Amino acid sequence: MLVFFFAYFDKNLKNTPLDKPLKYLALGDSYTIGESVLPAQSFPLILQEKLKSETGIDKIETKIIAKTGWTTGELLNGIQRVKPKKEFDLVTLLIGVNNQYRGLDIEDYKTEFQKLLDLSIGFAKGQKDQVIVVSIPDYGCTPFGKDQATKIHNELSQYNALNQDLARISKVHWIDIFEISKRALTEPLLLAEDNLHPSGLMYKEWVDKILPTAKSILSNSKKQIDF
Repeated sequence: MLVFFFAYFDKNLKNTPLDKPLKYLALGDSYTIGESVLPAQSFPLILQEKLKSETGIDKIETKIIAKTGWTTGELLNGIQRVKPKKEFDLVTLLIGVNNQYRGLDIEDYKTEFQKLLDLSIGFAKGQKDQVIVVSIPDYGCTPFGKDQATKIHNELSQYNALNQDLARISKVHWIDIFEISKRALTEPLLLAEDNLHPSGLMYKEWVDKILPTAKSILSNSKKQIDF
């Protein structure tokens, strides 16, 4: 389990020990737990390690609430069962692919995603700028989805336009990894062995997109950390 913290870019502060760990909450589905790859290859754990290596902070705890196949409604139920505390320095939210895959009403997604955003802000101690929404990848560019590639692309584009708009209205961060996921069409090494989910290599590229925002978030919350 992990959480992360971003110290000042000052080299002296970088090596300052923390009395308590920083905390990161990752909410989602198979793309968050890293289906078909090792746990250490999931994007939340890669993000943690990148932050540790670049900041010198070694006390990081990450809590993941996610399960393969979950929709927004099922993630809400999962959160209700776990009941995480409102104590996190960073929260990421990536959810919706299974709503699209099952053909659920996008209006239900809108309602449930907003609830998840509100919860995420609460888990981040009410700090909107400590929440990151990650866009849904395009699985139509995988062998699994190739027969319905156009339909998948178009529908997920609608889902991502919606979650981007809701993120903007809620004043949280939004990171687009949709374009990276499309490269799986011509770069098979970006896919796991199941030919559907991202490989560790793709997750590393996601983290490269997320990392600058994550650093900025922790920099802005530095006053809350007891050194």
